[in-house]
Amino acid sequence: MAEFALPKNSKIKQGVTHAAPSAPAEKGRLKKFKVYRYDPDSGENPRYDTFEVNLDECGPMVLDALIKMKGEQDSSLTFRRSCREGICGSCSMNIDGRNGLACTTAIEDVKGEVRITPLPHMDVVKDLVPDFTHFYAQYSSIKPWLQTVTPPPSGKERLQSPQDRQKLDGLYECILCACCSTSCPSYWWNADKFLGPAILLQAYRWLADSRDEMTGDRLDELEDPFRLYRCHTIMNCANVCPKGLNPAKAIAEIKKMEAERIV
Repeated sequence: MAEFALPKNSKIKQGVTHAAPSAPAEKGRLKKFKVYRYDPDSGENPRYDTFEVNLDECGPMVLDALIKMKGEQDSSLTFRRSCREGICGSCSMNIDGRNGLACTTAIEDVKGEVRITPLPHMDVVKDLVPDFTHFYAQYSSIKPWLQTVTPPPSGKERLQSPQDRQKLDGLYECILCACCSTSCPSYWWNADKFLGPAILLQAYRWLADSRDEMTGDRLDELEDPFRLYRCHTIMNCANVCPKGLNPAKAIAEIKKMEAERIV
């Protein structure tokens, strides 16, 4: 009989507890954060460290708490951040079981202890930093730039009507944070072949652009049982998108375009 077990180095252990530097006046203002820690150079198993944070001395967002932990309790804590305004997508992570941006997730929205882990089903570089190498390679594969065969108007930009420009709303706002792709079971199972919600939404952004002249070639590249058709409209992608976009709808539009050119 077959026996299955996780590798020993994949089991998450209990780590250390970092007490708040100063105790709050009110006990209710002390919040615990359970943070995933992993350092591949150490050779040790991943662990969960617990950080106690005084909310009276901390900003309102989860990213504020992480910055406070790193600055006051453990400088080795590693995570990505940049804009702090929900624009760059750098601080995407799993917060209390839900993918999102640390900079736009309010601490008060999470009841009880806050559990923070890297985006699921991605290799971890260190602590809360996932490896985006494969994700960016998939993004590059769709050629995310305007492709044309006709020369541009002399001294002018390639124009489009307000109606055509409106078709790009809900597409161009994607910040490539990967929250949607890493919440998709189909992407978990077939990340090596399935492009995933984020990349397919980006692909449709160029298919929907009236100025692009390579629609046929783009559809040819996507016509594949795995690259496009592994989407089963579970809708996790739309549920977690921090920008309120709907990748599943964009994927459905691509499938529609693929069907229409055959009929």
